[in-house]
Amino acid sequence: MSVTVTTAQTEASALAPRERETLHHIAAGRTYLQTARHMGLSQHTVDAYLRRIRAKLNINSTAELTRLAIALGL
Repeated sequence: MSVTVTTAQTEASALAPRERETLHHIAAGRTYLQTARHMGLSQHTVDAYLRRIRAKLNINSTAELTRLAIALGL
């Protein structure tokens, strides 16, 4: 997946605010547990958010998620 800023912005508009926040934490290198603790959630919820993001945007890897986050300036 090649992510341009315009493509990233369009795709990101499909994300809920908590999904964007989760993406930000994961792209920053935090683990699911660290992200969960920071957001006041369970690891299961963080995993669910990331599964939803991947499904909405047809993304298959954490590297692709990270590229998207960088393109969005997260």
